[in-house]
Amino acid sequence: MIRVALADDQLLVRAGFRALLDSEPDIEVVAQASGGRELLEQIRRTSVDVVLMDIRMPEGDGLWATEQIAADPALAHVHVVIVTTFELDEYVVRAVRAGAAGFLVKDTEPADLVRAVRSVAAGDALLSPGVTKTLLARMAAGLREAPSGPSLEVITEREREVLRLVGMGLTNDEIAERLFLSPLTAKTHVSRIMSKLQARDRVHLVVVAYETGLVAPGWQ
Repeated sequence: MIRVALADDQLLVRAGFRALLDSEPDIEVVAQASGGRELLEQIRRTSVDVVLMDIRMPEGDGLWATEQIAADPALAHVHVVIVTTFELDEYVVRAVRAGAAGFLVKDTEPADLVRAVRSVAAGDALLSPGVTKTLLARMAAGLREAPSGPSLEVITEREREVLRLVGMGLTNDEIAERLFLSPLTAKTHVSRIMSKLQARDRVHLVVVAYETGLVAPGWQ
């Protein structure tokens, strides 16, 4: 079972998410909270795989709570998905940098929300096609002000190619097709890059791709 926690200060939103997710045979909502501090208390007592996290909440907003989860070794297995009202939410980039595995907008189709939970629980990043371009553009704008990015000296030239395609939002299958590799080889490259660059997840690799200049806004 995929164990999910819901963090949103709107009771109706939590109820809707819970009804949807609990109807799936492999997903169970095990915790709910209306604020960041309450969420942290709950997930430290209850085993959770995925948190669907609103940003604007009282008593510890979603950004703060995401940072706390990312900084706590005991919660390293918890994957945070930011759920926001607007695609251009000013906090999305900061949340991803803080350790979120991705984000959704609240008008996402129910089936897409369920798929997102399963995908993130499996360790994949959540870069939904409808909002990937917006996320990457805002991420690039925010990262241009960063003091310096990580060094790519530890990865091979082929791994740089793979990292650039990850940064452009391609899946492992798409990377394999682009570089004439098997999907398993592409997945292995991504795993090795994450290990060498000490990246938390695939979204972190997107950040690295922008920080190092491998990907720039507007690239196709």
